[in-house]
Amino acid sequence: MSRSGLIELEAILAIVHRGSFRAAAVDLGMSTTALSNAVGKLEQQLGVRLLNRTTRSVSLTDAGRTFVGQIAPAVQSIQDAMNTARSQQSTPSGILRINSFATAAREILSPLVLEFIRRYPQVHIDLVTEGRLVDVVAEGFDFGIRTADLIPSDTIAIPIGAPRRFSVVASPAYLEKRETPQVPHDLLAHACIRVRLPNGAPYRWHFAKNGESMQIDVQGPITLDEASLSRIAALDGVGIGFFMEADVRDDVASGRLVQMLEDWTPPLAPLCLYYPSRRHSSAAFKAFIDLAREIAAVTRR
Repeated sequence: MSRSGLIELEAILAIVHRGSFRAAAVDLGMSTTALSNAVGKLEQQLGVRLLNRTTRSVSLTDAGRTFVGQIAPAVQSIQDAMNTARSQQSTPSGILRINSFATAAREILSPLVLEFIRRYPQVHIDLVTEGRLVDVVAEGFDFGIRTADLIPSDTIAIPIGAPRRFSVVASPAYLEKRETPQVPHDLLAHACIRVRLPNGAPYRWHFAKNGESMQIDVQGPITLDEASLSRIAALDGVGIGFFMEADVRDDVASGRLVQMLEDWTPPLAPLCLYYPSRRHSSAAFKAFIDLAREIAAVTRR
């Protein structure tokens, strides 16, 4: 009698969860070809088709829906048992998956992630950056990194990183023949590097001072959706840019960019590492939390 391995069962569940072969393959750390072969092998063994496949979508057949409903709890039980066994390890190893938005990832990459893999070379970190908010548990992540005001209330959060704030900057060349903005509304007379949010909407620049807050819908010659590209444009003198201070701190210190409206950019909510409560956690999971708490303690000093 033919027997299906756990990988075939995890493959079909991942495809159903992610809605595509490509996304499921990324989650499982395998190629789309290998994933397709695993599903094909399972269907051949069962003698039924589990998935309807087109060039644009994938969906369960009636047989597949029944099959997935029956195996999902069993596979989860097996994975829980494996996690329980891993929790007995004394040496951190395995994979930790972390979800973050790009700006936060840049801020914590060196002090937290890179330091962790230096200390624990047997652990592989899979860091995924995206603008949308995700359910880290449902999406299969061990940790999430977001600002404190966006952390789900049913998770455990550890503040990490230095104080954060926005920074409005421009190159000396851009400001040479223009008056430096003194209040946020002055930006409306300037060329600004616009920012597009992950949902496609333009980002309104946020300012606050003495209890007064405002949002400015700036105008300019270019709209970008990645801070590294906006930084290049600002350094090139295209216009005024709006960044997380950490992204342009070295440029301001060296004089490549000039900071303005500092009294209108107050401190922001801190970054937090957050995670669901677990009864059985791997040695790697525990070690990552310990390092985050260590960094948090240093930051508070």
